[in-house]
Amino acid sequence: MSSAQSTGGGTLHAITVLGHDRPGIIAETTAKLAALGLNIEDTSMTLLRGHFAMTLICAGPAGDAEVETALAPLAADGSLTVTVREVPHEDGSTRAPATPWVLTVHGGDRPGIVSRIVGEVAAVGGNITDLTTRLAGDLYLLVAEVALPGDADTAVLAAAIKQAATDLGVGATLRPAEADEL
Repeated sequence: MSSAQSTGGGTLHAITVLGHDRPGIIAETTAKLAALGLNIEDTSMTLLRGHFAMTLICAGPAGDAEVETALAPLAADGSLTVTVREVPHEDGSTRAPATPWVLTVHGGDRPGIVSRIVGEVAAVGGNITDLTTRLAGDLYLLVAEVALPGDADTAVLAAAIKQAATDLGVGATLRPAEADEL
């Protein structure tokens, strides 16, 4: 069911909730959104070094001010920051076809790994659609889902990524994504 069907063409909101982790943040946030009649269309949540980080895209009849007021109690004690921003509905039909790939990088941690490696993807018109990084001691791991334009020369891109990784002293691979990975 599309947001237009479920909400009568309601407003689309991007909502972020950031701060010190504690049990119940997701339950409280989503209950307040449901009470406003908002449909959660996309969400991503993770813990980053003990800090809670969640982004939601919701559609429904409520305006930004109403959503902000409803979520204000979450931030009342100062442990969380909540932002609400109206975003336009996107029509995916205007995008060029893309193929899904998975990029992994691993090795010793140092500044510049993300910018250098994903810069190679951007240089060919690729889009990072999901990015996760983790630091465990001195070991750095990056896993990204990448959408590459149909005309991208993936062999050239893979070579550029491998060269950038070599320059950084890390390992990197770019491989086609399997349907069950995404």
